[in-house]
Amino acid sequence: MSRTPFVFLMLIALSCEAPQLPVSPLDALKITVPAEANRAVSFTNKDAAYYYTQTHKADHPEHTWFEGMNIAKNRVFGGYRLYADGQELENQLSEVTVYPYKMVRKHKGDLVEELWMLDHLNILEVSLTGADESIGIALKGQGVAVKSQAGPITFLSSQEGGFVIALSTKTFHPIEVKENILYAEAKAGGFYIAVAKTETEAEAMIRNVQQNIVTLKSNRVRRMERFMEYNTFLKCNVDSLSLAINWLNITMNQLVTQQQGDGIYAGLPWFNEYWGRDEFIAFPGAMLVSGQFQTGRKILKSFADYQDKDKSSRYFGRVPNIVNPSNIDYHTTDGTPRFVIALQDYVKYSGDTSLIKELYPAVINSIEGALKNWVDAKGYLLHEDNETWMDARDANLVSYSPRGTRANDIQALWYNQLRAGAYFATYMHDIANQNKWNSLAEKLKNNFQKDYLDANRDYLADRLNKENKPDFSLRPNQLFALDMVDDSTTRAKALRKAWEELVYPWGVATLDRQDPNFHPFHLTPEYHKDAAYHNGTIWPWLNGIAMQRMMEFGQAETAYALFKNMNRQVLTRGVVGGLSENLDAYPHEGQALPKLTGTYLQAWSNSEQLRIWSQYFLGIRPDLTNNTVTIAPRIPDEIKRVEFRSLIGESNISCVYTKSTYTKYTYRFNNLPRLSIRVDIYPYEIVELTIGPRHTLDIIESKEGLTLTLRGPQDKFKEVKPARSPARVAEREFFDQLLKGVKFAQPLPLNNHPVMSKTR
Repeated sequence: MSRTPFVFLMLIALSCEAPQLPVSPLDALKITVPAEANRAVSFTNKDAAYYYTQTHKADHPEHTWFEGMNIAKNRVFGGYRLYADGQELENQLSEVTVYPYKMVRKHKGDLVEELWMLDHLNILEVSLTGADESIGIALKGQGVAVKSQAGPITFLSSQEGGFVIALSTKTFHPIEVKENILYAEAKAGGFYIAVAKTETEAEAMIRNVQQNIVTLKSNRVRRMERFMEYNTFLKCNVDSLSLAINWLNITMNQLVTQQQGDGIYAGLPWFNEYWGRDEFIAFPGAMLVSGQFQTGRKILKSFADYQDKDKSSRYFGRVPNIVNPSNIDYHTTDGTPRFVIALQDYVKYSGDTSLIKELYPAVINSIEGALKNWVDAKGYLLHEDNETWMDARDANLVSYSPRGTRANDIQALWYNQLRAGAYFATYMHDIANQNKWNSLAEKLKNNFQKDYLDANRDYLADRLNKENKPDFSLRPNQLFALDMVDDSTTRAKALRKAWEELVYPWGVATLDRQDPNFHPFHLTPEYHKDAAYHNGTIWPWLNGIAMQRMMEFGQAETAYALFKNMNRQVLTRGVVGGLSENLDAYPHEGQALPKLTGTYLQAWSNSEQLRIWSQYFLGIRPDLTNNTVTIAPRIPDEIKRVEFRSLIGESNISCVYTKSTYTKYTYRFNNLPRLSIRVDIYPYEIVELTIGPRHTLDIIESKEGLTLTLRGPQDKFKEVKPARSPARVAEREFFDQLLKGVKFAQPLPLNNHPVMSKTR
């Protein structure tokens, strides 16, 4: 094996004093974590590796197993211990600050530790400065041990995956091994830890990083800076809101990886893989509202490639539920409708109608496969008990929350899949399928309104079972199905019922607290955690549809109360900058808030918070296929000033909103083509205006009413003064009355819940 001579490498290291990175705008996002919070910290390399730790002590009951470096579902090593002058550093006593791109621990004395991960490399830099004589590092994990040394590089075995770990100091100073602790002189400044399949590859990676570390760090920081400045630009007078949204965008983007082509990790630590369902639930908030259209296009094409194209298969037309390095699985019903709906959302945001032509065969297969194998005489989409998102089963493969054979959210997704198919058929001039799919959608909706409603109940059935009987378990899935009901009074009553029984201040529960099968805790000795997974446990991704429905009925402040609470979790609890998969439904005795459970960082939790912010609070909803953009802001009262940018097509809309004695919105249409803008400011009549490149629209609301002023490049302008709409006012007053005093659900005494009794 050819190796660069040790002396030569030492001369390089000692003769090149690496310049310091400039201060980054990202530094304003830093979060200092107190020891009592002991939060999760996670970074990915945007390929197949992630690093997980906790700020002060790795003690999480579920996540500690995954501490350290993980690559393509293999645990490589379990974190590290650091030493200075022969003494192990005590992380519990350190001051920890987390940045979007690094973690810094300030230990006793002047000892400073920095942890970096780099883009597209399986490598960590662990810096340690302030020691007097020596620094040391020990990698944790069963089976991780020193194998050999070659000059300044030490090679170690990995926990899983047959990887080789290469470790050197930052300056290639010699390393001495004592009892699996690797020591070097203090002036070495820290360590590089590289992971590869061979020693040659691992050593080459370390050499590359040692020579190019400043450039590699700068590239990672600049990528994040560009993303924040161009894709997700936001400033707001509510500092906590800006901080939370900016962090959510950063941690959401962490999960967009290239493990098997482009995709979105479902969640960390154990869902570092692509799931069809999760991918396309997350798609709008992860890809579209941040303008990542090229990556979104690749994801759609990738899942179309994975589609089951075997016409003899009962899964013909389905996209997979799971895509990971060792498995592709098609056992989901909702992933395929969500794929088609995501494609429709993509072309609306991007204007990339070429992808319609390319993927239209996949759309046809998705619908025709369902019609062939899974649709009954009434037009309902059939499925097994575990083929909705509520898919937990026991050891005997019996569903904990059976939802076969026709769950309400599945019928709503199928309806929207048919409508999206007809949308594409119209574009493709496929009149036969356009008419066929629209007709099927109408039939489905008409039957739904007969079978899922009961005059004696103010909410929807969760499913029809095999005996064609409605199951009126009160679950949040009905929120997805409200569009299947024409009567607005029924919809508003169902929303109120769902909110007051299922929506807690910390998120949406999966089952009514009055139900005998309600499980107040996700993790508890009384029962298996999967029994609670969809029978009470909170899922933050459901907050998105709950807030959306409230805002559709004019209750923006009610929705904002939940939105703020989730931002608070981003900033103070769990993983720094992100949202967890789950929470207990109830706090434990003596606690004000419930425990976070499940994955520490879940894609659809983050993405739904981002989607609702962009599409409903800021109110930007494009449809470039039809050359229209809806602007329907519903800015909460707390916000007095907000600046943002929304990427649409090949350009963007930027906006400055201010509220003082009057309210003003200034929208700049930066190089957008000629479009129809639909302006929806309650309680005024909706106005449609035609805009072109570099047009500016000022919207001013004062005591005198609403004024819209549209200016073109030559300062030509058009002024419109919409009238107040009596019909909209009357409708809002009606809904205000139906939803008056709506409150969050609150825990009941534990003795109300049979599952908590050991004698049940």
